[in-house]
Amino acid sequence: MAEIIQKDGTWSFDGDAVRIVPGSDKGVSLLRRTLGEVAVPLVALAGVAYEPGRKTGRLRLKLRDGADPLLQVTGGKLDDASDPYTLTVETKAAAIAEYFVDEVRNALLLDSVPTGPVDRYLLPGPSLPMTVGAGDGTASFDGRTVRLEWTWHTDEVKTGSGPATIALEDLHEVEWLPARGLVDGHLRFVSSPNAPRVPAGRDPHAVELNGFKKDPLMALLAAAVVARMPHPHAPELAAAPEPKALGPAPGATADDDPDALLRRLRELGELHTAGVLTDEEFSLAKQAVLKRL
Repeated sequence: MAEIIQKDGTWSFDGDAVRIVPGSDKGVSLLRRTLGEVAVPLVALAGVAYEPGRKTGRLRLKLRDGADPLLQVTGGKLDDASDPYTLTVETKAAAIAEYFVDEVRNALLLDSVPTGPVDRYLLPGPSLPMTVGAGDGTASFDGRTVRLEWTWHTDEVKTGSGPATIALEDLHEVEWLPARGLVDGHLRFVSSPNAPRVPAGRDPHAVELNGFKKDPLMALLAAAVVARMPHPHAPELAAAPEPKALGPAPGATADDDPDALLRRLRELGELHTAGVLTDEEFSLAKQAVLKRL
C-alpha cells in the first residue's frame, strides 16, 4: 500500500481506491473538513500528478468527467484550498509523493482504466440530510426537496414570498458560482432551461454568496442535489413494449441482450446502496429494466 501523510491530509492507495482523509490542521479548509473521508475508486481516476515547488509541492488526482457530483457542479471553479483532490506536500516528502504517483499510474495501466467520461456517478456525493447557512440564506436538502430560508439582510423581493421549496423532480439544473473579488457568487436552482435569470440577490430560487468562510459549503449541498438528479451523460432508458411471445423481439438491439440488462440491474443496485438513487427511483428504474427482460 502507498501512503503519504501531510498536515493537509492523508492519502492512501491499496490498489483499488485512493482513500483521502482531511488533516486536522487549522489551515485545512472548511469544505474538506465537512466533506470528511472520501474513497475514490480506481475506475473513477483519469490520472495523477505531482507538481514540485520551491517550498511545497502539490499532489493532484484527476477524475474522469462525470465521475464525481462535486466536480460536476463546481466545474473547475474550486480553489486549491477547497479542492479535496489536491494535497499540499512538504518538499521533504517529494520522494513519497512521486512513489504514490507511480503506484497509482501503474494500477491504472494494469487495469486498463479508460480516461474518458462516464455515464453515471462513481462517487456518491455528500451524505444527507444537509443544511448550510451562507450568504443571504440557508439551504436544506433531504433527498427529495430543497428548502431555502432567508436571513434578516435578504432582499424583500425574496423574503416577501417566504421560504422557497423545490421538489427534486422539478429541477432542471443546479448552478454554483463562487464569489470572486467584488463580484458575488450564488447557488441557484433552475427549474426550466427557459427560466429568466435575475440577479441572485433577487431570485427566490437562489442564495447569494458574498465570499465569506462558509460559502464553499454551498458547493457541497449543490453536489448532494446533483448526485440525485439524472446524470448529464446517462443514456435514455426507454421502456420497451411488452413482448407478445418468448424469444428475441424483431429488431432487438444489443441493449436488449439479457446479460447487458442484468449488468444494468447490478449497476442500479450499486447506485441504490451508495445512496445515489432513492428507494422510489431505484424501484422505477428496476421495473423499466425488468420489463425489457
